[in-house]
This record gives sequence, structure tokens and C-alpha cells, in this order.
Amino acid sequence: MPSVDERYRSALDALTRDARLRSLHPRQGIDFVSNDYLALAESPRLRQAVIAAIDAGTPIGAGGSRLLRGNCAEHEQLEAQAAAFFKAESALYFGAGYSANFAALSTLPQRGDLLVMDELSHASMREGAKASRAEIVESHHNNSDAVEDAIRAYRANGGKGRPWIAVESIYSMDGDIAPLDELMQIADRHDGFLYIDEAHATGVFGPDGRGLSAPFEGRANVVAVHTCGKALGASGALVLTTKLLRDFLVNRSRPFIFATAPSPLMAVAVGEALNILREEPERRERLHDLIALAGRIIGAQGWTPSGTQIIPYLVGHNDRTMALASALQRRGFDIRGIRPPTVPAGTARLRISLTLNASADDLQSMLAALAEEAHTLPA
Repeated sequence: MPSVDERYRSALDALTRDARLRSLHPRQGIDFVSNDYLALAESPRLRQAVIAAIDAGTPIGAGGSRLLRGNCAEHEQLEAQAAAFFKAESALYFGAGYSANFAALSTLPQRGDLLVMDELSHASMREGAKASRAEIVESHHNNSDAVEDAIRAYRANGGKGRPWIAVESIYSMDGDIAPLDELMQIADRHDGFLYIDEAHATGVFGPDGRGLSAPFEGRANVVAVHTCGKALGASGALVLTTKLLRDFLVNRSRPFIFATAPSPLMAVAVGEALNILREEPERRERLHDLIALAGRIIGAQGWTPSGTQIIPYLVGHNDRTMALASALQRRGFDIRGIRPPTVPAGTARLRISLTLNASADDLQSMLAALAEEAHTLPA
């Protein structure tokens, strides 16, 4: 039997041979990779809000779970503010988007329910679904008919529970948008829930940056997760839902019950980010100008824009993808290659992210460099 060390080394060697070994790299070059879409992570307003909170005595750490001594006034203030901002009955703050998705999807769908998940759903959603007691069915990507077919088959086979439809509003690796209107109608027809991960839409789309779920705000059969570590420039995530489902999460969700509460300082930062969304719409407008500019240039180059701030450049082969990313990094652009299993086999890509950390001139220079490097890359 191989030693423990050999087992780990063998697994890493296999990843290396397949050009899939991950490693950590420092920030370097112009930002075309982060999710800091509105450039709030280094915002003076967020910084000053946190400094003021420290000066006022806000603790750095919560010191325990929310159900023990970790429940701070800052958490409750943020949740009340978020519920009002997103026009929901209530909100619950988690320390990370991964935790929020895992907690909600492992807790809310019940035994006998059906959970229909888009095949490209985020890993946090997939892991939460696996931990749930519901029956799980994957549907073809952004295919509303497939979702309805799955629900009809479930009913035909005697399913008596509630169907849950779980999607991302904007998909993190493709940048495309879910057909939320159609999915909402399906949920209504079948007495079901629509679960929307707004990670990449929060702050970028919708009135005041309230996301693509804004038309369905306040509905009892909608659960929306708004990540705070992307366009909001902080960390954590807010689950927007009814008071009933919030209370159920507080009482039954193990990732909530047994986790140390998020930093109260981060709750303050998120609250200030929500204020910025409402008070500084020009940030969102500038980002949409970049999205439009990228669309025009990409269209002229002969590949298809996504229409959002996430633009995939499909390469296919793992080695070629990483070589192209390295070439662009050498030219001063921070762009990373994305390989399986994060994306399906054969679809390795550059994931280009548009943020206000890069100017229109930066964008044009990067796309020109991409065209040049892709043309010279060996087959």
C-alpha cells in the first residue's frame, strides 16, 4: 500500500500531467480577473465607515456563533437595512457566499421536495443540494422547458412535495443570464420556489443595483442570495427571504448554527456598500459603458460578447489556455485561465472580468493584446 504522502503526491502529479494543477499567484498587472466590479474593495467610503466603527467600539471579531454571544447590533442593523434595500421581508447574513448557498440549499428544500438545478450551477449550490434531503435533478443550461419537464416527471411519478428551481442569475464562468421570467412562471404554475444566486448581478444590474431578481422582490416563493464579496467590495452574503424561512434557517441550518458569526466590521462595510449603490449610480453606469465597449470590439473581432461584465474567451485545450493567460500577464494584464473541473472538459477558457479597476483604454489595449497573442499561440 502506498504511503499517505505518496497518495497525495500521485494525485498532484496527475493534475500536473493534465495541465490542471492549481497554484496561488500574487496580484499583478491591470485587473481583468477580480469580481470587484464597482471598485469598492478599496473605496474610501468603505474604509472610513470601518474606521468610524472601530473608533465607536465595534469589535473586530464576533467571538461566537450568532445564537450565542456572536449576535451583534451591526449584524441586525445590516439585515434590517438589506431587507429594506432589496424589498424583502427579512435577511440573514452569512460569512461567505459559499456558506450561504450551502446553508440555504441544504436546509430549505425538504424530504420529498424536488430540487431542479441548472447543470452549470456554482459548486456551493451543488454541494448544498447534495447535503439536502430533496430529490435532485439537473436541467440543461438555461433551458426552461427542461426545468418544467423535470417537474412534470416528478409529479407523474407521485411526487407530492414542493419543487425548487435553483439558478444563478448571471453564470460565473459564461457570463450569460438565466431566463428568470420563464422560471418564475414555472415556479408559480407548480406551487414551487425559485432560488436565485445573484452573486454576479448584485450591484451591477437592476434598480439601484438590486440584481436581476428585483422584479420578484418580496415574493414568498423567491429566495435570493446577494453576495457581498464581489461588486459590494466586502465579504459575506445575504439571504433574502420571508421571516418564516429566515427563522427556519436560524433554527435548522447547521452552517449558521455552528459557525462563528461574521465580523461586525464587515457588516458595517456591507451596509455602507449598499448606501453607495443607491447614492453613486455613476459607478454602475461606467461599468455598463465598459460592457458596451467590450461588446463592440469583441463583435468586430469575430467572437461573441456575453452582454455582461463576465466575458469568456474559449480556448479548449488546457495547456494553450494557460499559455495564453501567461502571455497576457507578461504584457501587464491580470487574466487567469480557467480549466476543468471548474468548467466542463474541453472548454478551458480565459475568464475576462470587467471592473472599474481598469479604464476604457486598458480594455482596448487588453483586447488588442489578446487578439495578437491568440493569433501567434502555437497550435
